[in-house]
Amino acid sequence: MQKAKIIFTILISVLLLSCASQQRVAFFRDVDASSAEAINKQLNEAPEPRIMAGDMLSIVVSGDPVAVGRFNLPFAAHENPGSERVQAMPTLQVYLVDANGDITFPVVGAIHLEGLTRMQAIARIEQKLEPYLIDPIITIRFTNYRISVLGEVARPGVFVVNNERITILEALAMAGDMTIFGRRHNVLVIRDNHGELEFARLNLNSDEIFTSPFFFLQQNDVIYVEPNNARAIAGLNVPIYLSAITTLVSVVGIFLAIAR
Repeated sequence: MQKAKIIFTILISVLLLSCASQQRVAFFRDVDASSAEAINKQLNEAPEPRIMAGDMLSIVVSGDPVAVGRFNLPFAAHENPGSERVQAMPTLQVYLVDANGDITFPVVGAIHLEGLTRMQAIARIEQKLEPYLIDPIITIRFTNYRISVLGEVARPGVFVVNNERITILEALAMAGDMTIFGRRHNVLVIRDNHGELEFARLNLNSDEIFTSPFFFLQQNDVIYVEPNNARAIAGLNVPIYLSAITTLVSVVGIFLAIAR
């Protein structure tokens, strides 16, 4: 009878632990209808990315083909190292935002763009081109807008973002979602804010994730998913530990038998 009680207690404990594990794995446990208003407001007010040092920008000036030609310098890549022949279809020049936050633009020279949104940068370049062009159309795109996802995800890596707007949930989806060993309540985001690192820990089980300033990612953000205790246990050499436990139980059993 005593043995039956012990076995029953062990089974109940295993079931309770199993339920707790399932709760830890689930996302958005605290999200409900009452959260919708704050969430929708945050989604509608998504911040626009700002240009920072190290960004690569594709800048195209449209208008009269003859007049704008000198502002759209082609980048002619050679077919082979040392060859004098270039590719048949050269691409447009990409501009690096240097450590001072400037780009070097044809004819006008240095233009400071760091800290500006894309629309603000367009307005500044238009102002610089006023002496040379009438009503030019300027298009700017980030060519190296990327984020990194590390830790307990299916496919960790660096991902290029084409639409310049991405949430932490979309980033995790690009990385194949978190594994069962990832901590849902403590996801780390590392951000380079104009040369100063910022750190934020997000709880994906809470509706506060949607109103966090780190819900929408910025270029070069790094997401790290920490492993949980189950991963630490899984990383142990289980056969050795089981063997040691079995030996210990056998020794204890022998001592008990002798004591009786």
